[in-house]
Amino acid sequence: MTRDTQTPNSPNTASSPFKKAVTYLSLMLLGAGVTFSGSYLATRNADTLVGTPAQASPDTLGQNLPTGNPLMMQNANFVTNVVENVGPAVVRINASRTVTTEIPEAFNNPFFRDFFGSQFPDQSQERVERGTGSGFILNTDGHILTNAHVIDGADKVSVILKDGRTFEGEVLGTDSVTDVAVIKIQAENLPIVTLGNSDELRPGEWAIAIGNPLGLDNTVTTGIISATGRSSSQVGVPDKRVQFIQTDAAINPGNSGGPLLNASGQVIGINTAIIQGAQGLGFAIPIKTAQGIADQLITKGKVEHPFLGIQMVTLTPELKENINSNPNSGLSVNEDKGVLIAKVMRNSPAEKAGLRAGDVIRQINGQSVDDAEDVQRAVEGTPVGSELQVELRRNQNDIEVAVRPGAFPNQNR
Repeated sequence: MTRDTQTPNSPNTASSPFKKAVTYLSLMLLGAGVTFSGSYLATRNADTLVGTPAQASPDTLGQNLPTGNPLMMQNANFVTNVVENVGPAVVRINASRTVTTEIPEAFNNPFFRDFFGSQFPDQSQERVERGTGSGFILNTDGHILTNAHVIDGADKVSVILKDGRTFEGEVLGTDSVTDVAVIKIQAENLPIVTLGNSDELRPGEWAIAIGNPLGLDNTVTTGIISATGRSSSQVGVPDKRVQFIQTDAAINPGNSGGPLLNASGQVIGINTAIIQGAQGLGFAIPIKTAQGIADQLITKGKVEHPFLGIQMVTLTPELKENINSNPNSGLSVNEDKGVLIAKVMRNSPAEKAGLRAGDVIRQINGQSVDDAEDVQRAVEGTPVGSELQVELRRNQNDIEVAVRPGAFPNQNR
């Protein structure tokens, strides 16, 4: 995975890999576990984030864009129409931060100063780190949606529109759990996007990405929706709580934060990540997820993510055998399927409710769970403080436990 950062010595965006968490049990630190994670509680109507496109109405778009089966399209230039209508609402985001390098206390020893002479630094040194990414304008109030990692730790954020206007951006909030951030600019006559419904996506639909990869502004790539519902662990970022959209539309460093569009020019996702060394594998945050997070950041400046505080893994007969044959596992498993609790965090909601390592979750609120992602989704959909009925197997006995998810102390800005 890549972050969109660049140093003063590099004119283009330099990518640095997301940290991968890989363990023997492929343990996921999720909403049910320890992540910066959560449910997306949109308290306002989605229309608060949706405006009318500045340069075309949906009816105008409908006259030029294909309907039904994309392979039967009559207008081969539908991508051009989408780009012309949506492109002005896609922005470039430049972020910078000042990093101070402190001199180790041991180097104050006179021996070092005598040895290094004039080359020895007398005081702390500062350097400026710069990065670039993409974003898109949600509404005429000047709210811009992007990735949290694009502006992570930034002291200054600049927003450059396609028409050349440049504005200082105010960061309203960031959410590291979902990698979503909202910036606000003070401007008039802003072009805006229209949001689509990411829940209705099907593999094989058209996908259009617009952004600023590698410093190349207003770059357009096309492809299809390759898959939906890719878990954060599958993508390689287990500390996130997102069911990603997978696309083969080219996404490169600098695309992060830009829109993924359908054939009608509606935003269906936020381009966010790639896997290093892979081709045709890009990932986007579903716009429904991002929309709920953005709504909370705009109204509250932060997001509450429910969590239980467990590490868990999906059980298989093979995993059961491996755990039981390992004397260092500290667990004894009698079930062939379900979700195994491998560890319960101290002082967590799970510990307070009496959940234990070795318990196997079978149902939540009467609904069967087949894998760890099912548990994660159930927790995400539960408001903080609400009750979850968890049915589990413990020492070959059926037990029901009531758990109230708590608010995870994440790193909202």
